[in-house]
Amino acid sequence: MNQASVERLKEYLAQLPPRSQALLMREFERALERGEDVAVANFVLEQLRRIVRAADDDGQPRTNDPVRLLFHPIEPFLIDGNGEARPGQIRRGSLTSVWRWLIRDGAPEQARAFETMLAGMSDSAAERDLEPHVRKLQAATADAVLKLATPVPGHDLQRTLARVGPPELVEDLLAIGSILQARDALEALGNRLPSFARVFGDSQIASVTAALNVPSLQTGQMLPFALSLVMQRLAAPWQIIRLAIRMAASDDELRVAATPYGVAVSIALHDLAVLAADLRLDIKRGRFEGVAESLKSLHDGVRGLRTELDLRQDSAWGRQLAAIRADISNAVQSEIDSVPGRVRRLLRQRPDKDILPGARIDPSEVDEAAALIDFVAVCRTYASELAINEVTLRTYSDLQHYVEQSTEGLVESLRSASPKTRAYRQMQVSAAIRFCEVLFGHDYASLMNRAAENAITGERKATRAS
Repeated sequence: MNQASVERLKEYLAQLPPRSQALLMREFERALERGEDVAVANFVLEQLRRIVRAADDDGQPRTNDPVRLLFHPIEPFLIDGNGEARPGQIRRGSLTSVWRWLIRDGAPEQARAFETMLAGMSDSAAERDLEPHVRKLQAATADAVLKLATPVPGHDLQRTLARVGPPELVEDLLAIGSILQARDALEALGNRLPSFARVFGDSQIASVTAALNVPSLQTGQMLPFALSLVMQRLAAPWQIIRLAIRMAASDDELRVAATPYGVAVSIALHDLAVLAADLRLDIKRGRFEGVAESLKSLHDGVRGLRTELDLRQDSAWGRQLAAIRADISNAVQSEIDSVPGRVRRLLRQRPDKDILPGARIDPSEVDEAAALIDFVAVCRTYASELAINEVTLRTYSDLQHYVEQSTEGLVESLRSASPKTRAYRQMQVSAAIRFCEVLFGHDYASLMNRAAENAITGERKATRAS
């Protein structure tokens, strides 16, 4: 399909009532299950899911999608894509596969009855009318999933699970059943947790520890999800490790790892590694808007783990943290090294004979260079903890020296610029003043701007006088 056709399809799907969108999604999911029109079904499903998620983000409730209603308790733990999921996470795509299996083999009578009930309800039906039906299906789903995922002597469990879906679904299956089974305990935990903890101090840790002291949440399967729920309320998610330290009554990593809460450290390290990978991708694509926030989160997380935990360099956690720091350093250093060259290409004073008539400086290049200079300045703030101290300080100092000298030289060149080169020189001066504002502040940039204006005025007066 060409772009125009795609846009028309999206517009058509977006105009459909929510009930019709849900019906279409179910029909295409069944088509996939039957192996019919796989390419078309996948494409339309992707567009529908984007539209439905956008509607959810706008705060519009959706009460007619059976998959959404059934798996609502799992939503806080969902991640997109089929990549590696850490403890306390479930891949979003696994839910659709479980629903297909549920209709086909898991609990077909209950699932079909739930769909029929939804189809017969009016759009104005209250959620409280749905709740008993939802809970009944959730209980049936939990029983079916846990029965399927529990080893039985004489049965090939892996072959049985492979019939449900791909390997990543098999990894999520037991967790999905466990969450549905522990729905009430998770809801109670969410109600007891603070809505937002800016500082996860002793009083908050004691309160959260008491809230977590529920047998159904203390299992090896459920504890990572309970901890993930806590992390979502923390201003600094890495601080979840303080629960593990509290439970171990020690900051020694061996004692922390020996407790069930040691998984909190693994979770924090995994999330830092993901954040570092996202930072590397943003830098590679030239997206610097959120880099400062990402660097701060990484800096605080790395420093927190290094100072609050007694990590050994040769331990698994110690090596993982070292790898995260190296990943950040490599991603940042390669970009920092490129900044001086880009600035020099824009500010280098060429001889008049090398400046062609109509030569211009691309404003987007100036914007990118200014963003990169600001990036170096941000890196300087967090350099020591992220193992980029030497290269950052050296590059920032070189930039300050070069931009200051170049700006003064370019301003002076305006006084004697020929009509052929004056416009290009002015563009260079404007770029230099833009860089000065990033490096030295608004006052210095204003000073150089006035000097440039005086240089132009003086040159014009000299021309008229002659």
